[in-house]
Amino acid sequence: MNVTKALFLLVIMLPLLAGCLSFHTGPMPGEPKNATFANVSGVRVRYVDRGDRNAPVVVLIHGFASSLDTWNTVMPVLEKKGFRVVALDLKGFGWTDRPEGDYSPQAQAKLVYGLLDQRGVTSASFVAHSWGASVALAASLQDPSRVSRLALYDAWVYEEQLPTFFHWARADGVGETMFALWYKERPDDKMAQAFYDPKLVTEKLVEEVEAALDRPGTVAAALAAVRGQRYVDLQRKYRTIKKPVILLWGREDQVTQLRFGERLSKELPDAKLVVYPQCGHFPMIEADSASTADLATFLEPELKTQQQTAPQQPVVAPQQNTTTPATTGGGGIDRNGP
Repeated sequence: MNVTKALFLLVIMLPLLAGCLSFHTGPMPGEPKNATFANVSGVRVRYVDRGDRNAPVVVLIHGFASSLDTWNTVMPVLEKKGFRVVALDLKGFGWTDRPEGDYSPQAQAKLVYGLLDQRGVTSASFVAHSWGASVALAASLQDPSRVSRLALYDAWVYEEQLPTFFHWARADGVGETMFALWYKERPDDKMAQAFYDPKLVTEKLVEEVEAALDRPGTVAAALAAVRGQRYVDLQRKYRTIKKPVILLWGREDQVTQLRFGERLSKELPDAKLVVYPQCGHFPMIEADSASTADLATFLEPELKTQQQTAPQQPVVAPQQNTTTPATTGGGGIDRNGP
């Protein structure tokens, strides 16, 4: 479809679709039977908390249109190294609620801190992917005392990274129409752009992504998250972040191009950039052994200072999921967005 036809269709459909997107709160069909949830400021948040409760904490934050399952190969390695690992589905994604409201990186960072408060975590190393990197950076800016280190995979953190589609979506009515018409279309093509190796885009993965896109409230939440991506003010403050940072980047990434990693490595005062050849947007998948080893090495100093840190606070018991699961679980959700 050419641009003229697309714009014509947009104008015709605008009155019909402008108000058709709906949010969702509460359980969703197909939730994993072993999932745990916490109520954080009224949002039902899916999370995992594994490892020694007294160990240094690593918080894992996924990217746009993804979930904590992005870190399935990373979590056991970090736990085995001696870390306590906390990961969550951000508001609007995975199995977490999709309520109406603020989906900006700053708001998501507050959600992360709210979960950490409930889990008795006072400080942690933050590891984040793509759009999740903007959440981690926002968290570091909100309360630097709670962030010890930052590890950012293929970060999506600049206004200049936003495609025209995202800018158009900011307009009331226009965004609703565009997302209703096109957000769920051709997930296989979108995922193909995120991987260097096309064999990783399997039929099973595509089916899982399609199922995730069909969860209630997903399209409305995705639009809200896109509208929250306003980085002009946030990116001016990156130079003030003094924490040790490692940037892990796929050399062939078409979603967040390497030049943005090079830029970020110069703007963050204490940053190191590591680049993985023959790798796209997901180094934790396409360069899993090398990138996870680099991550563990970067985080290792936190283990050495463990005895000098104050003990964490008592934890709050999680809410157990009681929804009957479907055959499709939560693994490998939507590895195609920023």
